[in-house]
Amino acid sequence: MAEDYYSMLGVARGVSSDDLKKAYRKKAMEFHPDRNPGNKEAEEKFKKVSRAYEILSDDEKRKMYDAHGEAAFEQGGPGGPGGGRGGFRGADPTDIFNQMFGGGGNPFGDMFGGGSSQQQDNSGEDIPRGINLTLEEAATGVERKITYKKYVTCTKCTGSGAEPGSKKSRCPTCGGHGHVIRSNGFFQMRQVCPNCGGEGEKIEKPCRSCSGEGRVVSDHTFDLKIPAGVDTGTRLRSTGNGSAGRRNGTPGDLYIVITVLEHELFERDGDDLACAVPVKFSIAALGGSIEVPKLKGKTILKIPAGTQGGTTFRLRGEGMPTLRGGSPGDLLVRVDIDVPKKMTDEQKATLKAYAEASGDATTPVSDSWKNKFKKFFP
Repeated sequence: MAEDYYSMLGVARGVSSDDLKKAYRKKAMEFHPDRNPGNKEAEEKFKKVSRAYEILSDDEKRKMYDAHGEAAFEQGGPGGPGGGRGGFRGADPTDIFNQMFGGGGNPFGDMFGGGSSQQQDNSGEDIPRGINLTLEEAATGVERKITYKKYVTCTKCTGSGAEPGSKKSRCPTCGGHGHVIRSNGFFQMRQVCPNCGGEGEKIEKPCRSCSGEGRVVSDHTFDLKIPAGVDTGTRLRSTGNGSAGRRNGTPGDLYIVITVLEHELFERDGDDLACAVPVKFSIAALGGSIEVPKLKGKTILKIPAGTQGGTTFRLRGEGMPTLRGGSPGDLLVRVDIDVPKKMTDEQKATLKAYAEASGDATTPVSDSWKNKFKKFFP
């Protein structure tokens, strides 16, 4: 029994054209040969969903399919050769895919940097690289020398792909256009020329150093300037420092992805920094001055008498610089009360005297909290 075209695409019979197209794109992306090299099962499914979409996306063919099923497009059927508008049989599903989605490029070009289905794209590949920075380096900016492998222009043929002294000629198959037109019934499909691979020209004698590519793999060293204010996830682009293109095609770009390492003292929130400082109970109660760290050096912070644990002080402009200029962030200093774990007998006696004088022994919690507690548990 023939498979139902609607079921293949995972849609209902009354599906709109837009939803049908979305469903087909999802299925075709999943089973496309470029994403499943050597997978015969995926290739067969790709052909089936392409056939289903080619029929259902045409209003007249869809009516015939709804009335007669797949038989409408078999040899001699109302939609097959000699009847209706021509059948799908023999059409290239990849050409169908490219035609349905604009026909201007590799269906996976936005994900994998692929080229054109109409003509060979000689552009070089983009190269991603990751770099780890300390928080201090992210705050001040830093220069790094990085070395990586990439395609560079072949020096022997200067990127032409041709052995020195040999010639290039116009491709006789496509006449220099890089593509050919193939007819299938009432359909005309444009595809990359099988003779020149979309170049539009043939090399008489390919360069032996690069096998006609016009580029070879080599180590490349690049001096990178990282600006102040970068954060984890910041992506820096260096135009033209990716791989060289085939046969003098446009070079790709180098993308640097930043990771800022964790710091022992500071936590980062955008352009603000935060740190927690343990303050002695006596200082929090009586007030005093403490030293607090900054990214560059340290400063004195005055603690008012009666400061509670969790109180946060904001030091303006002592945070991270902004990546695109403007005022820097702030430094947020949170006070944590440092409760002693060990005390001498004298210290204990003094603290007990304070507790008795202040009534802590009979009133261990504050009146304000006790009043809130009574609202729920009278």
